[in-house]
Amino acid sequence: MPPAPPNPPSPASPPGPAARPAPTAETTAPAAQPPASAPMPARRARALLEETRALLRLAGPLLAAQLALVGTGVVDTVMAGRYHPADLAAIAIGYNIWLPLYLVSLGIMFAVAIIGAQLYGAGRREDIRALLPQALWVAAALGLLTAPACYFPEPVLLALSLDAVTFEKSGDYLRGVALGLPGAALFQALRCHIQGVGLVRPFAVASVIGFFANIPLNYAFIYGQWGAPEMGAAGCGIATAISMWLAPVLIFFYTARSAAIRPYLPRLGWHPPRWHAIREILHTGAPVGATFFFEMAVFSFIGLLIATAGNVQVSAHQIAIATYDLIYIPLVSIGSAMGTRIGHAIGRGHHAGVKRSFVCGMLVAAASCLLIAGLLIFAPDPIARFYTEDAAIRHAAVALLRLAVLFVVLDMIAVTTSFALRAFRDTRY
Repeated sequence: MPPAPPNPPSPASPPGPAARPAPTAETTAPAAQPPASAPMPARRARALLEETRALLRLAGPLLAAQLALVGTGVVDTVMAGRYHPADLAAIAIGYNIWLPLYLVSLGIMFAVAIIGAQLYGAGRREDIRALLPQALWVAAALGLLTAPACYFPEPVLLALSLDAVTFEKSGDYLRGVALGLPGAALFQALRCHIQGVGLVRPFAVASVIGFFANIPLNYAFIYGQWGAPEMGAAGCGIATAISMWLAPVLIFFYTARSAAIRPYLPRLGWHPPRWHAIREILHTGAPVGATFFFEMAVFSFIGLLIATAGNVQVSAHQIAIATYDLIYIPLVSIGSAMGTRIGHAIGRGHHAGVKRSFVCGMLVAAASCLLIAGLLIFAPDPIARFYTEDAAIRHAAVALLRLAVLFVVLDMIAVTTSFALRAFRDTRY
């Protein structure tokens, strides 16, 4: 399954000289308090309700953005599955190679959201501005490291003893995706920066547009439509790369024109690397990136082992993984929103707010867990049929989807608790 996006918690950052940012429609202000004359249980219930509303306002756009990002993989699987089983198998193999690399960037960049949330809670606006250029330096380095690792996959593919056609298609797909990994890293830097201050709508919009753009791009490059060459799995990789670059371009123009975001952006110009700030990002984010990588690498390794069993098995596994990625995202979005809320409360030094944010996050995640489990138990066949009409692949995928129910509860607990720890910059777990 996907990773659960880990000494004592680090103390909250002390308030700085900058004025506390004024709340906007998108920023996450402290939960409203009921009148002091209300009975104690009523006050607690009202405070929990207000906190839940604030958390859902933050989690909603996060959910839309994450669904769009994961939905790109689902679209790739569906469109390749209806093109040719060999291309579906190639994309499944390639996906298990490039996704762990992508998650390294995502995990390290998540440190920017952690640090920014505490700075926002403490009202240190100037420090928030200074954080973004350093995040972009880290993202650029990550892109330059992950792209070559994806572009030259032959050592991994050779170890799988694939047939010649699948070997060639997997390599072509990965080389296409590799071109987009630097753009994906830059997008995560921008996304985590504005998430830290509770402004999540911009990257949600950019993610959704990128998702919808990927559909015609896939149609053009996989099937050879509208004058594009028919490339199969290789075309899917090119379409994915274009979508990865489209997202940071969109979010850049959105943030440049947004009055709500402008106070948290540095002035345009040259901002040299500041090694102290970069070390802080890496110190906080590297354990998260390593956690994401190794947890996903385990499942990717299993997927690559399955590839040696034949195209039916690897295709069924890809359907199960793509589906679970999609329905797992609500848990990640709730955990991420909860971590941001906790970070704001830490920055304010509001200990009761920290506890309230955690309790609300756990309750909302538990409700989502029940819905997800019910979907996997009672509707696995329609899900598998959505991906392919091949009866053998569907039969194997249904068994895997029912098995995935066992992971739902464990993932719910792991996601919420790990995001709570990360809000304190305790990223060892």
